[in-house]
Amino acid sequence: MPANRESERDPGVSLALLWGEAGDRPRRGPKPKFTPLDVARRGVEIADLEGLEALSMQRVAEALGVTTMALYRYVPGKPDLIDLMVDTVLSDPPDLARVPGGWRPRLEAWARACHDVYRAHPWILAATGLRRHAMGPHQVAWLDAVLDALEPTGLTARRRHDVAILVLGLVRNLTQERLDSTEQGDEEWDRLSARQLAAHADRYPALTRAIAEGAFAPADDAPLAFGLACVLDGVQALMERSGRASGSP
Repeated sequence: MPANRESERDPGVSLALLWGEAGDRPRRGPKPKFTPLDVARRGVEIADLEGLEALSMQRVAEALGVTTMALYRYVPGKPDLIDLMVDTVLSDPPDLARVPGGWRPRLEAWARACHDVYRAHPWILAATGLRRHAMGPHQVAWLDAVLDALEPTGLTARRRHDVAILVLGLVRNLTQERLDSTEQGDEEWDRLSARQLAAHADRYPALTRAIAEGAFAPADDAPLAFGLACVLDGVQALMERSGRASGSP
């Protein structure tokens, strides 16, 4: 029954749940002990500790002290639960109108705040990366905020959206890199790679020179700051080529 319920997901029900328009669910049976938000918060606790792969309706039900079937009275299925979890941890976006200096520092503030959320809840990568999921009010508010910050650039709506996706992609890539990296694993990889490259240095001269010059040494500055500088310099150049305004509001 649970599997069928999740495979027959109703997008309208999912969106109503996310936007608080689901009425007085659950409507039958005894007075509800929890709200969908309570269920989502418990799911967040599990995903934060063990990853999204450990999340199940059964695990959340056990954590709340109810049966799995009882949990379906609050949330229709696991996909709906995950969407609700994403919107819960996003909360409200930063108030970019309070950030002085125009579009660039506002976009930087948005990216840093987004990066903070992804670092705290890296399971969002899996929750949002492989499917077109229902977007709740908080997620929509984050998109609205970054598009508003980019309006003074004079770029087209399509390009403003492209820039937002590019910055979000940077945040996601850095989060994935952090997940994939461990100090012990990196040291072992470096040791084995160094041995192989030393044996075949003549085949890869540019890479050999780059390594000798410190290409893979620990970064002196934060990768987010470097990546943002490259992206935003490109946006500024695009504005100048398009003959648009300087970007100050």
